[in-house]
Amino acid sequence: MRSSLPSRVLGVAVGAALLQLIMITAFAWPSARMGPRDVPIVVAGPQASAVAERLEHERPGAFAVETRRDEAAAREALTDREAYGAIVTTPAGPRVLTASAASPMVAQQLGALAEKLTGPQGAPAQGAAVQDVVAADPDDPRGTGFGALVLPLIMSGLAAAVLLTFAIRAVAWRIAGVVLFAVLGGFGVAALAQGWLSLLPGSYLTLGGVLALSILAVAGTVAGLAAALGRAGIGAGGLLMLLLGNPLSAASSAPELLPQPWGEIGQFLPPGAAVTLIRSTSFFDGAGAARALTVLVAWAAAGLALLAVGALRRRAEERPVPERAPAMAG
Repeated sequence: MRSSLPSRVLGVAVGAALLQLIMITAFAWPSARMGPRDVPIVVAGPQASAVAERLEHERPGAFAVETRRDEAAAREALTDREAYGAIVTTPAGPRVLTASAASPMVAQQLGALAEKLTGPQGAPAQGAAVQDVVAADPDDPRGTGFGALVLPLIMSGLAAAVLLTFAIRAVAWRIAGVVLFAVLGGFGVAALAQGWLSLLPGSYLTLGGVLALSILAVAGTVAGLAAALGRAGIGAGGLLMLLLGNPLSAASSAPELLPQPWGEIGQFLPPGAAVTLIRSTSFFDGAGAARALTVLVAWAAAGLALLAVGALRRRAEERPVPERAPAMAG
């Protein structure tokens, strides 16, 4: 027993050190490699083609440029969440349209780009005019508060799943606990975000429902994995939501700013889908919300299905084995 103790200490220390490296990599790597990668923008006006060619020449791979007929169409692309910004060419010089509600970081980059655009006949523009078409909440213009909202949602969902797993033995009641937690948490966080913190505009009922679905997708998945796989399921759920889903959620940036394909993968995990759905419903009247809504519903349904599987497995394990009748003596 004593001889195995040093080996156990070594194993735990090495495992903890590896976990530390994985966590630092997961959280720091996306930020360290952040940059525009095929960020959707539109150009419009009489010199739209020239601007598109110039962007492709000067910033290859940074923007996915689409040409629209006029400024009205460019604005529509922003409000429909089809683009993060637009460059409108006019006889008086170019103007830049942004949508900081979609990503304050992309809006800042487009603002910096506006300073390099040229005016009529190549004359230097004294900083092209920039207009924020869909602005972030005035109390959170840089989106820092919104970005800080995601991690507590994930951690609280994980904590609730773990507490319900160990405190509630009956899986059916555990399902009820997960749903109740999601509803109370969703509408409670919505009241906090729209009230005291003033981070998100829009309908309270809609935001509460979106947050409740987001919490259900996280807590339900982890509780379902725990019911189906035991303690290993809790570890798998934690790694999936915290170490993978949170850094790839793009809550404080945009999926197109993350290394690819990880930015796109993050949109198919609950944290990333929740960020997109919250932005769409709070600032864009639901535009661009379909995929995120589908992803969250799928994860929530999968989590509840895993809980049901766990309930059936427990019922089968607890079913008494019928005793064999004693053999009759001949």
